[in-house]
Amino acid sequence: MIGAAGIPHIAFETPRFLLSLLLFTAGLQVPIHELRALVKRPTALLTGLVLHLVAPLLIIPGVAFALSQSPDSDGGSGMIAAMILIVAMPVAAGATVWTSKGDGDQSTTVGLVLASTLVSPITIPVTMTALCPLLSGDYANTLSGAALTTGHAFALTGVLLPCGAGILCRLALPDRALTRLLDVAVPTAMVGSLLLTYINAGGVLGPFLTHPEPVLLVAALVVAATVCGLSFGLGRITARALRLDGPAGASVTLACGMNNSSASAVLITTTLPDRPHVLLPVLAYSLLQKVAAGRVVRAGLRRGARA
Repeated sequence: MIGAAGIPHIAFETPRFLLSLLLFTAGLQVPIHELRALVKRPTALLTGLVLHLVAPLLIIPGVAFALSQSPDSDGGSGMIAAMILIVAMPVAAGATVWTSKGDGDQSTTVGLVLASTLVSPITIPVTMTALCPLLSGDYANTLSGAALTTGHAFALTGVLLPCGAGILCRLALPDRALTRLLDVAVPTAMVGSLLLTYINAGGVLGPFLTHPEPVLLVAALVVAATVCGLSFGLGRITARALRLDGPAGASVTLACGMNNSSASAVLITTTLPDRPHVLLPVLAYSLLQKVAAGRVVRAGLRRGARA
């Protein structure tokens, strides 16, 4: 029998299970053979990884300062907390999908997804700890505590292990068994993705629809668009400054701007269960980064067509 005490346990475990399903399937689809090309030209991989880790430290403080000038009672700490939990995450596995659709270096993108995931047990808590001083009140205490306790465990069990399990299955299974597993896993993960989105959206849209706050909605969109735009912009500027070729530059740009928003949403429901509105900018960022990724790969295709 499930009592009242079991309800929140289920509420927290379901998103984690769905996230693990998504990351396992993402790992299952990673084309490992693409990594061979990185041995001869690792520049784009190293650039993208460093940029992915450093960009939050350059972007978030400026956004936090701008929000601190707003009339918001907590200086926009809720919005900044959401952005911190997004930018601390590894490169979204979906970046490999966008690379395959347009002008991008697939080997570099795959390498960036794997590298950022492998170091995430270290980088997630470090990034959270470094940016927590920008927050005020309960947000600062909650996130700094989560960085020391939840951060390592979440990155290891919630991000690295399921993705790694998918990759190992891809390497270990014969082609026929892998094909059959993909035939089941991919549509199942698609349903899981929709369900996870529904759970996350329901957590924030329910209270929002009951007590509409248009200002909060606009603020979430503006903050998410600002951080997303600056992240993609920094990636593009760096790629051009280093004179990376078009495909490598596109992959570096995607790595700088695309973060695993599903993982950040799950971490928010765990660390800030009483602040569902914090999910609003996360949902906005999730949508905006896909729009930006589409523009990056389409721009590469147009350049290739002109050439």
